[in-house]
Amino acid sequence: MDNEEQFLFSDRSLSRRLERAEALASARFVESRARAFPDSDAQWIEIAGAYAMFDGPMSPLTQSFGLGLFERITEGDLDRIELFFKERGAEVFHEVSPLADAALIEIMNARGYRPVEFTSLMFRPIQRGSGFVTERNKNITVRRIESSENDLWARTAAQGWSETPELADFLADLARVNAHNSEALSFLAELEGKPIATGALGIYDGVALLAGASTIPEARSRGAQLALLNSRLSFAAEHGCDIAMMGALPGSASQRNAERQGFRIAYTRIKWHLAQPSAKEPNC
Repeated sequence: MDNEEQFLFSDRSLSRRLERAEALASARFVESRARAFPDSDAQWIEIAGAYAMFDGPMSPLTQSFGLGLFERITEGDLDRIELFFKERGAEVFHEVSPLADAALIEIMNARGYRPVEFTSLMFRPIQRGSGFVTERNKNITVRRIESSENDLWARTAAQGWSETPELADFLADLARVNAHNSEALSFLAELEGKPIATGALGIYDGVALLAGASTIPEARSRGAQLALLNSRLSFAAEHGCDIAMMGALPGSASQRNAERQGFRIAYTRIKWHLAQPSAKEPNC
């Protein structure tokens, strides 16, 4: 196999793998929400290859993934997806890959959508037996949490984002819901037995989705996230993954740190918001 065959290109095929992995992770979370809180009305649907999630009107997971990436989206498809959100009292958001069908942009502009957020989707190939980090703090240990330690993981994660209360609340909520999600793997970094950082991992069709990174303020810059990254990548490779992925704010410290560890930017994804009622909105 030559170098070009081994090299992963940032093309539509890769985008489909990354977007589907995140969509599946979100779908499993929504299903877990429904099990944990039966009155939440949490559910998801698939329309024309796109996954639309409802996790509550204010949840950051209430949005769609993969719009226009797997199938061409029609006005009727968007009518149905928009109605799914509106019937549940939620605003309409879509995470859209730049490798989606080019006609989608014109349709969304005509319906009153506007871009509201950018995310660097990053990836790196992984394989079993590879060392992922060359330097790490030997005093930091990483382990998967026990089923009884969800609250401990949640408290540690929330403490790491104490400067951003809404995110701290979301991470605490995430841990409670993930207690009902067998596919959500939570990792804890400890320094001399004290929990100092968290990380999460999901495995979907050979893609390792990294999330949940948080370090308590007094333990930052000691290598906890590096240790968590190494442990999660090693775990994922041993369980059959060949790609790891994560999202970051473009130009952020998280993006730079990921690039230092071999991650490449696959593309910049745009979140779209329906800013005004669609002209195609069905009559009630």
